[in-house]
Amino acid sequence: MRSSAHWDVRRPPRADGKTVLVTGGNAGIGYFVAEQLAGSGATVVIGSRDAAKAEAALTSIRSRVPGAEVRHVRLDLADLSSLEASVGALDLDRLDAVVQNAGVLLDNPPRRETADGNELMFGTNHLGHFALTARLGPLLSATPGSRVVVTGSFAGKQERLDLDDLQSTRDYRPKRTYGRSKLAQMVFGFELDRRLRAAGSGTACVVAHPGGALDSLTPARPPVHERTAGERLRGLPLGLVVQGKEAAAWPAVRAVLDPSVSGGQLWGPRVFGLRGLPALEPVREHLSDPDSAARLWAASVELTGVDPTM
Repeated sequence: MRSSAHWDVRRPPRADGKTVLVTGGNAGIGYFVAEQLAGSGATVVIGSRDAAKAEAALTSIRSRVPGAEVRHVRLDLADLSSLEASVGALDLDRLDAVVQNAGVLLDNPPRRETADGNELMFGTNHLGHFALTARLGPLLSATPGSRVVVTGSFAGKQERLDLDDLQSTRDYRPKRTYGRSKLAQMVFGFELDRRLRAAGSGTACVVAHPGGALDSLTPARPPVHERTAGERLRGLPLGLVVQGKEAAAWPAVRAVLDPSVSGGQLWGPRVFGLRGLPALEPVREHLSDPDSAARLWAASVELTGVDPTM
């Protein structure tokens, strides 16, 4: 299905009566995804392991969106054993969409692991969302037209998976490991949609990425995000190349709300994949290779003990 020619990022279609879970919606790009979805009338559940930060985000959204329906559920993607309880705490019998936004980015060694013994970035960014999708399966299946929106990254598109060393045990380099964890998310997203189509499911999976997003170009949302006048001025020249996190949320929001968006698509910023209005992108071969995806899927099932196929 072709995307609609006109999309107003400031006035997306209403989503009254819909419920969306946004992982990591307490800060950064995830916060703006939650704020924009709340502004469309959706009930937004912020999944976060930090209750204080989540409460600050809820307060900020309510101050900007009168009557916003927002709440928090504790969610720790680095602890696979906790996910079943988190989904139960949603207290829902249906779910219209989940935006898989939460992520961990480490800048320096040493290599760290989750409570389950998985490398922290791969374990949180990919395996945590993989297992969460499985736990949410019944809620998504109960909702006609539901969507899983997987958040990739520009960095992930440039990487290649090492299927023989998914945990980066042999050669750990934080930035590369992060990029590969985001690539794994994207490969998972396209494979999930293929499996959903094959099963005749009414749920679709869409992959979105935010492009380049900087705090200095992001509008203030105190206390969630503070920005000084000096930071704003210093960031202005970079606005020719990248954008703030409010704009970086647009592809994911469109992936949730645009009725013309189809499963298996990739959405990102229009200008060189780094900034601008959300646009449909071609899917590179290494992102949708079925053989690599099947190997990643099998390894993920083994590591998590669950299978997201609905």
